[in-house]
Amino acid sequence: MEKAYKLEFPGERTGNLFVNCCGCSQTEPLHSFGPAIKPHFLIHYVLSGKGIFSIGGKEYPLQEGYGFLITPEELSYYQSDVDEPWTYVWVGFSGDRSEKVIKNMGLSSQSPVFKSERSDEIYELVKDMMKHNTFDMGDELRRNGQLNVFLSIIADSVSTTYRGESDRANHYVRKAVEYMQCNYCNPIKITEVADYVCINRSYLYTLFMNTIGISPQQFLTTFRITKAVELLQLTGLAIETIALSCGYMDALVFAKAFKQMKGMSPSSYRKEVRKKETGKSEEHLKQVEEFINQIKKLENNNTGE
Repeated sequence: MEKAYKLEFPGERTGNLFVNCCGCSQTEPLHSFGPAIKPHFLIHYVLSGKGIFSIGGKEYPLQEGYGFLITPEELSYYQSDVDEPWTYVWVGFSGDRSEKVIKNMGLSSQSPVFKSERSDEIYELVKDMMKHNTFDMGDELRRNGQLNVFLSIIADSVSTTYRGESDRANHYVRKAVEYMQCNYCNPIKITEVADYVCINRSYLYTLFMNTIGISPQQFLTTFRITKAVELLQLTGLAIETIALSCGYMDALVFAKAFKQMKGMSPSSYRKEVRKKETGKSEEHLKQVEEFINQIKKLENNNTGE
């Protein structure tokens, strides 16, 4: 048996990320659920007591401060302890972004457990979801907003606790690369990239060198110059405009970085590209003319002229 307060939220259930259900349970000794499957993601967080959780053929003993993920359509089972039965809160959710969010958080059926020291915040968030429990649009937006905060707290806990050293390094590098690819057109600094991924600059440098063999600054410069090359090849934009479009506020700094990487200035590179394109066009035109002449000769032979 358990003393539970739970809410289910029916409706259209469409969107990026939304709450399906939430609740709080104070269980009796050996109270269990399953083996069963759920149609959506479900996260439990243990407020007090102990218990076990099983999924994918693995069993996890858990206690206060730990949580676990149940993934959709996968058989799972959980049971409270005989001497210290647990009390927990839970939130069920789904939506177009739910699978990607869970993956990016670092949780899965193979790695379903996390630890968080922020139990008071987690409890208050779930309690607030339960408080705003009507179909009213204001309540729905409130619940779904709190879901994002709930997941952000767990994501922080997962990233600092359960990632292995190599996985954590790859995660930081991948997120730093994504940030630079999205912001190369802005005058960002590597310290900003490090701040975004929540580590210091020297550690980010070490991770980049160990993972991809170049520094963060080298990666950013290479990416910017690659984009500049595309613009020089495909557009007639002024060099100053291309510099600004690739995150360089000073065209001279851009020209220096470009020459260092490509061996010539941006304007010289554009001239070389156009010369090659002109040569290719002339060669193609010559081939077309030769083909036409061959057709004419065949036609003349066929008419006996």
